[in-house]
Amino acid sequence: MLLLPPPSLQHFPANFSSNFSSKSPKQPPFRSCPQPLRAVNRRPSDDVDSFTKKSGYIFELASSEADSLIEYDIKRIAAICRRKPLILLRRLFQIGTTFGRWFGARYIDSLAEKSDQMFEIRAAELRKLLLELGPAYVKIAQAVSSRADLIPPSYLDELSLLQDRIAPFSSEVALNTIEQELGLPVDELFSEISPEPTAAASLGQVYQARLRHSGQLVAIKVQRPGVQAAIALDILILRFIAGIVKRAGKFNSDLQAVVDEWASSLFREMDYVKEANNGLKFRKLYGGIQDVLVPEMHMKLTTQKVLVMEWVEGQKLSEVKDIYLVEVGVYCSFNQLLEYGFYHADPHPGNLLRTSDGKLAYLDFGMMGEFRQELRDGFIEACLHLVNRDFDSLAKDFVTLGFLPPTADKEAVTKALTGVLQSAVAKGVRNISFGDLLGNLGTTMYKFKFQIPSYFSLVIRSLAVLEGIAISFDPNYKVLGSTYPWIARKVLTDSSPKLKSSLQALLYKEGVFRIDRLESLLSESLRARTERALVKQQIAQTSSKVAIKQVLSFTLTEKGAFVREILLQEVAKGMDALGLATLDSLTSMAITSIPFVAPSSSSSLTEEDMTNLRTLRRLMLLLSGPQQNSSSTMEVNGNNAYKNQDKYLEDILSVFYQFSSVQEILPVLSVIPELPPEMQQQLLLLPADLAGRLISRAAARTIRRMFL
Repeated sequence: MLLLPPPSLQHFPANFSSNFSSKSPKQPPFRSCPQPLRAVNRRPSDDVDSFTKKSGYIFELASSEADSLIEYDIKRIAAICRRKPLILLRRLFQIGTTFGRWFGARYIDSLAEKSDQMFEIRAAELRKLLLELGPAYVKIAQAVSSRADLIPPSYLDELSLLQDRIAPFSSEVALNTIEQELGLPVDELFSEISPEPTAAASLGQVYQARLRHSGQLVAIKVQRPGVQAAIALDILILRFIAGIVKRAGKFNSDLQAVVDEWASSLFREMDYVKEANNGLKFRKLYGGIQDVLVPEMHMKLTTQKVLVMEWVEGQKLSEVKDIYLVEVGVYCSFNQLLEYGFYHADPHPGNLLRTSDGKLAYLDFGMMGEFRQELRDGFIEACLHLVNRDFDSLAKDFVTLGFLPPTADKEAVTKALTGVLQSAVAKGVRNISFGDLLGNLGTTMYKFKFQIPSYFSLVIRSLAVLEGIAISFDPNYKVLGSTYPWIARKVLTDSSPKLKSSLQALLYKEGVFRIDRLESLLSESLRARTERALVKQQIAQTSSKVAIKQVLSFTLTEKGAFVREILLQEVAKGMDALGLATLDSLTSMAITSIPFVAPSSSSSLTEEDMTNLRTLRRLMLLLSGPQQNSSSTMEVNGNNAYKNQDKYLEDILSVFYQFSSVQEILPVLSVIPELPPEMQQQLLLLPADLAGRLISRAAARTIRRMFL
């Protein structure tokens, strides 16, 4: 549903609805009540409501319970259609001949070598055919119309018209529906109403009106007549076709279950009371996000077939090319999918607007999805393991998410995943394409009998559509690359035991701390920002002060307690090793100064101590800001760097000297007063905590040397 921005009411244009029906006669913008409100007669047009003209016979099912279905029930749908076998056969014949003629024309074009010349014509014909077949097929077209990377431009342009420019049905029918559903004459509810719809979609159309009791400008969404009957019949047919395709093509996924999941969401979308409740919940969860607008719902004026909501003026997000609002959309989508699990499953361009004051408005809450907590955690873990090339753990994630059965050969799956994903991931997280990942996985998914869980089909649709919208004006956009910073931040701060365990496993390998992975997580998390100024300026690197403040914000809060514990533990190890190295150096210097005493080549430092020193150095560079940190090229966990302990001690001390200079320490000191009081208090407790850990390590080492 798209609500286009009208001029002020007193200057409302006479041809307001011309964008949607160019052949409609010009009408005054509003009917002022209490004059009787009835639609003005239209001139006959081949383009007006072609679904009713070509498929209106399906409406006969409405009188036999199909139009009263509230929940998706395939058994009940089948029983209703069995009582009307002629309608079912006629629909099958219509679908077969409609697509048969179109594919036949394409085949003739190819034989005549006119495919390129007829490309745009065939694209327009396909759009008209989909309109004739009705809402189910329009919905399928809408799902792919935002994928600029998959659909040829001519087809993309035509299918995009199905997002909001579908020929409307009779306004007289719509106004009668409003009165029947709300139980009052239209003129008692609204002081003004547009005589023609301002937008028409696959399931309904929208009128602009003004509430009589408050004067508020609202949108009235009215459901198309017979839409439930048509969708019920088409779902039965599509489900039958899915069963044949699965058996003939030997698909691993249960295609009928995928159709059932989609059908369930469609039936929920056709219940406007549920849509209004979804809108209320969406507004409560995400309406407070900066620069996100969720319209107000008027529940007292909403029924199963009529929805009244706040009027929103704006332009399609895909048309304005606002990179800031795309990032806002990514952040909002992250919250939907991974924070609360309640997400908009139909974010096509017609449902995402840029308002006149520069906000991102969400519309149409009929198709929503639920992502359970354990699945959200599993999805986050899979992203972490993918980015860090831990394909063994990724194979286990696929079992957790339901893509693979527990009996699958995980070792073989790991080898296959390594082969197909290694090159894609090697480009870096910011260059991983969601579409490419799905494409690369195709053969592996078939070989190892992957199944796409029915719940995941809506998640895939949501992510794919979001990436498609962005690709339309930024071909290099990658939804995973934009989402991963929020995933990194969530992993670093979330209190979920499962995610804590994942972070622990990610940062430690055989007991060795992998600081490079912590640096990567922190670096990515710093990109997770929605401040307008930062996004619009497209800052390539974060300043030292901002970086330090972000790191402290992560570690000094209750959410960052787990990361703080890890950092304190590693700093204590490094400081302990540094103390040993310093003692060794002083002892060596003292012995060297004694005449006739040969210097000793032995050292109390172990390989673990050397590793701890290397980690400490990286931690100090991390605190000195991203520019200093990026200059470090030393391997963290390797054994080739700094075999000479004296040379390494000299390097460590140089880091301390560098960090203690006024210029380098100012960013650290300057952010402390800017921190909230509770963070400053937590910061003051760290030295005592660190001292306690050092004493504990020294005592444990002394006991080991005395008794072991």
